Amino acid sequence: MVSLIVGQKGKGKTKELLDKVNADVKTVSGNIVYLDKNTAHMFELNNKIRLINVSDYDITSPDQFYGFVAGIISQNHDIQQMYFDSYCKISAQEDCNITDNVEKLAALSAKYSVDMVLSVSLERSKFPAELQANEKIAINFL
Repeated sequence: MVSLIVGQKGKGKTKELLDKVNADVKTVSGNIVYLDKNTAHMFELNNKIRLINVSDYDITSPDQFYGFVAGIISQNHDIQQMYFDSYCKISAQEDCNITDNVEKLAALSAKYSVDMVLSVSLERSKFPAELQANEKIAINFL
């Protein structure tokens, strides 16, 4: 399952994401991975959560980002959840044209039983209708 936390910049998406991941670490039996654009939140995460600074890997396209995520999953079959902070930035989609890549992530999530939670800085009025209609994607607007 893919869940999106959507709202304008400064609406508290990162705080909600951090609260969720730190609560989930207490109940999840598998591993949790948190992808971010830097390591600023390292000390806010439970030490059982693997933080990956995506900017260290020179991702320049959505396809590279998808391959990066698939590679992480392929290296650890115990991953149960993945969290993506600042999704548009870390996936090299500054224009937030995210429909295709999010749908690919939803298919990857279903295939390998890895839940994914993405924070997306986007106004509700500009959010893609295709994603709102997709029943495999849960959306929480802030």
